[in-house]
Amino acid sequence: MRDDGESQGDALSPQAQLARRLNLLLDVVVAERGKPVTFNEVQSELAAKGIKLSRARWFYMKEGTGRLVTDRVLLTGLCNLFNVDPSYLIGDDAELPERIDSQLEFVRSLRAARVKSFAARTLGDVSPETLRAITEFLNRDISLHPEGEQAAATPQVGTADGPPAVP
Repeated sequence: MRDDGESQGDALSPQAQLARRLNLLLDVVVAERGKPVTFNEVQSELAAKGIKLSRARWFYMKEGTGRLVTDRVLLTGLCNLFNVDPSYLIGDDAELPERIDSQLEFVRSLRAARVKSFAARTLGDVSPETLRAITEFLNRDISLHPEGEQAAATPQVGTADGPPAVP
């Protein structure tokens, strides 16, 4: 599985590619520990290694806006923090590391299962055929719109800024 933004035929800007990769790493943390990593955690871990990161820079890195961050020390520090090869954020054609790829598949499965469970509870007494049709539609939609999964897993601004440690 490649993470170059061209699987749907539309090339992403370098800033958007970096944001996508960074958000995938953040999604993996949620899958592994059940809660998102916060800016304070990232900033503290990097500061312990002598690397500075402002909240504004973190925001535009995650959003894919502003100037492209090419600071190798910062990007390497982030990769070390998330336990992936530095080429994942530094390189422009890096393959998804196997651990991230498998975790993302797991996240997709969990998300689909949650949606199916919610639909079953909400719809109540619905025929098995209708539930199968809804399940097929959801599975098809999830596979066609992976960027929607990533957006759904990204915490809203102003949430999850607690102190737990990064993996």
